[in-house]
Amino acid sequence: MNHPALTNDLAATLESGGVALGLLDNTYSPTLVEFYGELDLDFVWIDLEHGGPDPWDANLMEDLLRAAERTDLELLVRLPDTDPTLVRKALDLGARNVFLPRVETATEVREAVKSARFRYDGSPGDRGLGSPRARRWGLADDYIATEDRETIVGVTIETEASVENLDAILDVPELGFVFIGPLDLSVSLGCPGEIDHPDVQEAVETIRSNAVDAGVPVGGLGFGMDDVNEKATSGYQMLNLGSTTGALQQTVTDWFDAYESDRPVSE
Repeated sequence: MNHPALTNDLAATLESGGVALGLLDNTYSPTLVEFYGELDLDFVWIDLEHGGPDPWDANLMEDLLRAAERTDLELLVRLPDTDPTLVRKALDLGARNVFLPRVETATEVREAVKSARFRYDGSPGDRGLGSPRARRWGLADDYIATEDRETIVGVTIETEASVENLDAILDVPELGFVFIGPLDLSVSLGCPGEIDHPDVQEAVETIRSNAVDAGVPVGGLGFGMDDVNEKATSGYQMLNLGSTTGALQQTVTDWFDAYESDRPVSE
């Protein structure tokens, strides 16, 4: 029985210079992940740093991955730590797109990327070779070459130290992308929540421009569609449009605003 290798559409979009649009599912629902695929989103962001299941909960992660695979959708999994063991675990479950929070040095980024590769930068990689779900339990064709080709590991640039070490981080071989985190940057720069603060804006622009110059894809948050459209024309290749709960809040609020009769409002 042949099990042809699956391709990574998100990686292909980034490689071709295209723009991928996605959404944060902060309900961690396989049903919604599958539905978002039917709506033709390019990716769904599963954030294991600020919420969600334990990263070691294989059953729920596999359900989310199956839902994405059902509709040819890519999961973008942010891990809760930079530990290479977490990278290997997520990839063995079948994730192809992972990124790390709060990185600060090129050394930790290189270790994480290396942990996702069987061969890395002309030398042996640090990914374990077993027969997990990612390998279809030993049935997948050309597993080693496919995984090295189709797997991407990115990082979030969201601390002052990571901005200071940005050039070295961008120089890490096979770095998949950088995701700009203005909210945590605002905390690190001493102005929590003030994403329009000049220091935050300067840091964001430094990350964007340096990454574009280095040929590393840039991802980020869209704060409304005007912002999304502007970022899509300024070098961003991966844009998060919003969240499940944010979309629901806006929709329900619009319904209530359009309702013409009186209704009690809870205090």
